[in-house]
Amino acid sequence: MWNLQNKKTLITGGTKGIGLAITKEFLELGAEVLVVARDTKGIRGRLKNSANLFTADGDVTDPVFRQSLIKKVSENWGKLDVLVNNVGTNIRKKFVDYTEEEYRKLFETNLFSMVELTRLAFPFLKNSGNASVVNIASVAGSFDVQTGPPYGMTKAAIIQLSKHLAAEWASFNIRVNTVSPWYIETPLTESVLSNPERLGMILARTPMNRVGQPEEVSSMAAFLAMDRASYITGQNIMVDGGMSVKGL
Repeated sequence: MWNLQNKKTLITGGTKGIGLAITKEFLELGAEVLVVARDTKGIRGRLKNSANLFTADGDVTDPVFRQSLIKKVSENWGKLDVLVNNVGTNIRKKFVDYTEEEYRKLFETNLFSMVELTRLAFPFLKNSGNASVVNIASVAGSFDVQTGPPYGMTKAAIIQLSKHLAAEWASFNIRVNTVSPWYIETPLTESVLSNPERLGMILARTPMNRVGQPEEVSSMAAFLAMDRASYITGQNIMVDGGMSVKGL
């Protein structure tokens, strides 16, 4: 049972950073994976087990593209065992420096796209009879980590939505959980981690005294998708090297 054998899985933003690590892990554990990204070109060359990999190129903020994704799930599988909502981006500024266009972009990308995709996926998750939704949020959804208020707002909303859906969808045997990473070494955090002063602040706040690796997040996502996690729902699990429990 410590596998994802034949689990029909949809992963958004699955070609870079945490998303790529999740894609690799799920394939290695036996899942059939449909990876969604604006550009999936070259992903097979980065994966060892790509026989069960399917791809879809497009923007999840586009309603027409979301419908095409669901159509693909319907035609190819007829059900969905696992949905991993991972796609996300950030614009780091002080609150008053954001334009309306910028914060609306963050909400469309990080929150509204996943809300709509999850809603559209519900009938197919229900058809699974034993489904799992794993939403990738952030510690920024629970704490001020100086990464920009709109980003934290979108992640807080994802955490709260996950709690509501865990209760609402439990009768359909659909579990919904959230994984909240701290600073992980990815392309999205490169600009922050390359700043020595900022990196020093992050490490000082982290008991394990290092940033995380994408595989340390993907392993949690994989576990939550497994049947072994069958009694875990509505949880927000922080993968943070102890940051959230550090006092003095």
